[in-house]
Amino acid sequence: MTREPTILLGVGATKAGTTWLFNHLSGHADCHLRTIKELHYFDTLENGGFRHQLKVQRTFAAKLAQRALTVTGPQALPLAQKRRDVAEWIAILAAKVENLPAYLGYLKDGCGARPVVADITPAYALLPVDRLRRMAGMAGDVRFVYLMRDPVARLWSHVRMMAERASKSADAVPDAAFAVLERILDGETSGATERGDYIGALTRLRAAVDPRKLLVMFQEDMLSAPGLGRLSAFLGIRTGEADFGKRVHEGRALAMTDAQTRRAQVLLKPQYDFVAQQFPALPEAWRRNMDEGLQ
Repeated sequence: MTREPTILLGVGATKAGTTWLFNHLSGHADCHLRTIKELHYFDTLENGGFRHQLKVQRTFAAKLAQRALTVTGPQALPLAQKRRDVAEWIAILAAKVENLPAYLGYLKDGCGARPVVADITPAYALLPVDRLRRMAGMAGDVRFVYLMRDPVARLWSHVRMMAERASKSADAVPDAAFAVLERILDGETSGATERGDYIGALTRLRAAVDPRKLLVMFQEDMLSAPGLGRLSAFLGIRTGEADFGKRVHEGRALAMTDAQTRRAQVLLKPQYDFVAQQFPALPEAWRRNMDEGLQ
């Protein structure tokens, strides 16, 4: 009898290493991940956003079809697999109803004897406790990984990403990024701060998930041999090799001013304080920003 695989849910935080995690596990011999990184299944169920997600995936499918007209050689096979993955996911979303067997079947399709399948969607960290609790109980072995990054660095990375997506040209990104940042520092509510709310995310996750099934890690630790060993032990897979020097979706190099950094440290002080109470052995960058925020 084939053993049912572990279901891994990578639930955040945004801009804290989830894409690196997805890429690492996608290439791991003990893991099976479909080629869509963020499925957004459970947040779509929660907010009824099927129309939006279908538009996103259908637009993506059209781009892949256009690309397939010119791609040949070794790249053709992975492109064909991605097109199949997107088409099958669209079919599940098109039903516009909750169907956990279909969702789990999608994750496991093609996994063979590999012991771990995964859905890496940072937006899941924003879900309410009841939804997270139901996710935790949807199969025999569901595990959650939540990654944290230095709050100031994570916020600035997220702001730059927002600016890059909203700008029509690369030259417009710096002004757009600083404009978004200033609004946030002035107190405007933003998805960039919501996605870095470690207090809220950890409180909800701990209320919903068996602590033995929840791994919380600093991005800075995950990108190291000991940290990767800890992650592998949590998932019950071989550690293997990893490229810790490779960064993904880093965005354009752009520095905050000293004054902006100081204001961000003050704004995010509750996040630093909360995490420090839970995890006293903070990475150096965290400790430095905490200390500077007290001056």
